[in-house]
Order: sequence, then C-alpha cells, then structure tokens
Amino acid sequence: MEHTARLSVSFSTLILHSLQDFNAMGDQKENFSPCEQSECGFHVFSFWSTEYTWIPHQTLVDKEPLIKRLLPHETEIFHIKPANPTRPQYIGSDLHFSCGFEVKSFEWGSSYVNILLKNDYEKFGSVFLYVPGDKSLDNITASVNGESNEVHVVARPAISNGKSDGGFVGRIIKVGVSIAGTGTDSDGRIEISW
Repeated sequence: MEHTARLSVSFSTLILHSLQDFNAMGDQKENFSPCEQSECGFHVFSFWSTEYTWIPHQTLVDKEPLIKRLLPHETEIFHIKPANPTRPQYIGSDLHFSCGFEVKSFEWGSSYVNILLKNDYEKFGSVFLYVPGDKSLDNITASVNGESNEVHVVARPAISNGKSDGGFVGRIIKVGVSIAGTGTDSDGRIEISW
C-alpha cells in the first residue's frame, strides 16, 4: 500500500536562504542571482534516496504541494535551495542530513570549486554540486584529498526564469569522498575544475 506525503514549504524561508551561501570561512554571504526572489526555481535534493530534481519557480510559490510517494514506514528529507544558475552551488551530500553542516569552506570561481569538508571523524559518501555552463563541462576534473577522482553527471537542468531571455544550462555532479578523520589540511579537500 502506497501513501502520499504532502509537504508545505515556507516561501519566505527559501527567499532568505537564496540571499545567502557559504563563503571561504563557512559563514553566510550574499550572492548575485539573475533571478528575482527565486524565479529560477529550486534545486531539490532527497537525502535518503540521493535523488536530485529541479522544480520550476511556480510549483512552490503558487502553494502547490511538493509530493513524494512513500511506502509505509518510509521517510525522506528534502534539501530545497533556490537556484542561482550563474554560479556553482552546493546541493547536498549523503554525509549529513542537513546537506551543509559537513562543509567547512566553499570557494568558487568562474571555472573551479574548492570545498573543505569537516574532517574530525572518518566518513565516506558523495557530495552533489551544481556547476553552471554548457560547453566547457565535458572536461570536468576532480581531486579528493589530493588524488584524482571521478566525476559523475547525474542531471542536466535547463534552468529558466520564465522570461523570454532563455535559460541557463548546467550540470549536477556527484563526487565520491573519503575522509580519514585525521584533521590534516588535505583530508576532506575537494578541488573541481572545468
């Protein structure tokens, strides 16, 4: 027997979060977005199933419920983040249910992302990132703890702000991580470039 779970999302909470993101110290900072009040939609990451979906702006703003069919005794945790299609974004991980608590620092530029995960104890899993652009993304490289690592593209969202100026193409990538828990500078360091 299948049950339907309905989730109501506070739009004001999502707007506040859209104005903030990690800076190099793990604090919050403002960032530029070509979208007004999350009109570019939302990245939705399901923690337990590690599934990604992009949801258009109107779906959550117009009081439409987010629906996930669950079996009896199943649960799911959603990490919902307003999309900013012009810059890299941390979507989440399977390392911590908060999909962000595990991040010590997040630095980005036009063709790179450097992430340092908290490394106070041993853990294994994957991180998921949004990387903007369409042509230069065929040559994504990654290193974890100073060693070359594979990058898997799990989605190619075509994010639109609903206006006639077109949309933005990017990739949701998955990078496997292994943290030894040594606390050294390289332990938990992820470097991605394109």
